Amino acid sequence: MRVSREAAYTLHSRPYRESSLLIDAFTREYGRVTVLAKGIRKLKSRQRSAMLPFSLLSIGWSGKGELPVLTQAEHDGPVTVLRGQRRLCGFYVNELLVKLLHKHDPHAELFDAYHGLLDILVGGVDMEMHLRLFEKRLLQELGYALELEHESDGSTRIDPQAIYQYVPMYGAVRVGRTTSNILTVQGATLLALAREKLDRTDLDESKQLMRSVISHYLGQHRINARSLFRTYTDSQVHHEAD
Repeated sequence: MRVSREAAYTLHSRPYRESSLLIDAFTREYGRVTVLAKGIRKLKSRQRSAMLPFSLLSIGWSGKGELPVLTQAEHDGPVTVLRGQRRLCGFYVNELLVKLLHKHDPHAELFDAYHGLLDILVGGVDMEMHLRLFEKRLLQELGYALELEHESDGSTRIDPQAIYQYVPMYGAVRVGRTTSNILTVQGATLLALAREKLDRTDLDESKQLMRSVISHYLGQHRINARSLFRTYTDSQVHHEAD
């Protein structure tokens, strides 16, 4: 199989032997693929800088089996640079894609949503709402779409004044009151997420909701970017205190 000029983003890379890398790439037409970039760690490799994350690429590969060889890599637009919290958010999303997407399973609409999210991370727009919406779309693409407008019976509409526990693969279950033993969410937050119109009063609950649901589907996998984000936040707090 030989592919050329495929739109792609680098999600993750890891060393392979002395001078090569294994690169997980998210492509528009082929989904997540892993390619072998031979000799790319050499100082004079022109492809090395091109394969950094967050910038739209045009790549090619060739070969049979599970590990084709990268044959072409170049930027397909301006270089994207993320800094601080926004860079960590980018790593978080990349890690989600690596750990949740099956290889060779195309998701063109999700690719476009990822492209749009990176544009938002580069700009000065508040990123929290857009992260939640991307997580929602990711689950939908995987076949795990959240039912956010009806209770778990499938017919009773969500009451914005009620309190719910959201159970993955089952839905929203009304509970009598908030409790420290289970994660609960306001009906108004579920409806705001369904309509993709979150405001600041919905953001914290929607974040906890999405984290709980995503953790369910990750199983034993952990998202390492979350610990990096906590470390970064703690360091910023200490810096401001000093």
